[in-house]
Amino acid sequence: MSTDKKRYTLRLEEENFEKIKYIAAIDKRSIAMQIEYLIEQTIKEFEEKNGVIEIDIDY
Repeated sequence: MSTDKKRYTLRLEEENFEKIKYIAAIDKRSIAMQIEYLIEQTIKEFEEKNGVIEIDIDY
């Protein structure tokens, strides 16, 4: 399966990994998708308080 998403290695404490894995299973997401969802929620909350983060992506 091809994707345009960037790969990033994330190191987690075992307890945090197991808890995210548990939440992901309840939400019927993979661990990666659960982490991506949490990141998106954090960005949304930040931008609601502080305004849109302007980024320049050259492809």
